[in-house]
Amino acid sequence: MEADPSDPSKLVGFDVEIAELIASELGRTPRFVQVAFAALDQSAIRGDFDIGLCGIEDTPQRRAAVAASVPYYEFREVLTVRSADREHFQSLADLHGRRVATLGGTIAYEILVKAGQEHGITAVSYDDDVHPYTDLLLGRVDAVLLDNVLADRSMRRNPGLYTHAEGLAHGHYVVITAPENTELRDQVDEILRRAMQDGRLESILRKWDIWTEDQTSHHARVLAAAGDPLAAGTAPAPTSVWKMTVAYFPSLLQAAVVTLLLSCLAMALAVLLGVVIATGRVYGGPLTRAFLTAYVELVRGTPVLLQLFVVYYGLAAVVRLPAFAAALLGLGLNYAAYESEIYRSALEAVPKGQLEASRILGFREWQVLRLIRGPQAFRFALAPMTNDFVALLKDSSLVSVLTVVELTKRTQIFAANIGSWVIPGALCAALYLLMSLPLGHLARRMEARWKASTTS
Repeated sequence: MEADPSDPSKLVGFDVEIAELIASELGRTPRFVQVAFAALDQSAIRGDFDIGLCGIEDTPQRRAAVAASVPYYEFREVLTVRSADREHFQSLADLHGRRVATLGGTIAYEILVKAGQEHGITAVSYDDDVHPYTDLLLGRVDAVLLDNVLADRSMRRNPGLYTHAEGLAHGHYVVITAPENTELRDQVDEILRRAMQDGRLESILRKWDIWTEDQTSHHARVLAAAGDPLAAGTAPAPTSVWKMTVAYFPSLLQAAVVTLLLSCLAMALAVLLGVVIATGRVYGGPLTRAFLTAYVELVRGTPVLLQLFVVYYGLAAVVRLPAFAAALLGLGLNYAAYESEIYRSALEAVPKGQLEASRILGFREWQVLRLIRGPQAFRFALAPMTNDFVALLKDSSLVSVLTVVELTKRTQIFAANIGSWVIPGALCAALYLLMSLPLGHLARRMEARWKASTTS
């Protein structure tokens, strides 16, 4: 499913035509709703749409969470590499110690996680199916594991890639709806079976050049298993939520460490740059002040998410920063603008009488800043600086768009795999609180200590 090149307001694709076929059989007019791929199950449960389909994989966890149709397409998980590496990287075993990209919350992601334990592969999770292949061309990853439909489409968009024909696993696409809406699900099942019998589904798949010989046997199995969708190609019963929670919790802790490390380093960069910017705006000449003011207004006036995209993807033609480095730089540059305003206000809050007295006593300007103005300004800035650090800790969740698997991204993958946000969300919130509350407590202690030292 993608925007129509001739009219971006319209969607085209085989899933679009299947949805239109279902709507026509139901006597309805289709209206397409945009939902994040990782949130499809939860949106179905909420009732945000009647039916959902867009490469939605058939998994035991999904069937336990929502009402899923009979599988209407069988796909293969295939490995895509750069053309120059086609002989070197033919399997996951060949990619020992390498980075392999995929979509989060998919069968392919689970395969890569297991391969990471066996072959030392690093699974790199993306939120879309475009950037994994562009990053493969740029050399940021060494391979992409996704279904053959996405791989074939990427091959047409990106010359220089090669997809191995052999599938590492097989899976199926399904239509989903709310768990209680089994009547609609049953209607969809009958429509899909009729479309398989009379060739309409095959016609759509051939039109979009994704018909394979696998579909013939798959459709036969679906029709033979009428009344038993599980026999048409689904996996065994889902693992219990408790077991999955126990299995995922260590990875949540690791992701929390990544979040904390990234936040600390980004804040250190922001403080350093913020001090330089604030000092330049207070002591610099007209050109320096104008340039620094323009930087602050530009950064504060544009979304941090846009800035992260520019640093990681926009600058890729000039410098190919690793994801963590780009995230660190993007957050640091963004928060430096806000920190500079805090420090500038703090510097200007120091009584002018003290500054004039120090100059009369013969202090040079840099001595006034270092010995008189700076220490007092730091005390004024401490409280808002601490608040900014807590805000940065939470804003670090945005770097998941750059494939950094921090706490929120890991939680999103966890929630997608179990089909619920309740337990993952509660654990994520608890970990964020465990990281942020001590910071606030430390800041209050430091303020109280300095306040006592100035009054004594």
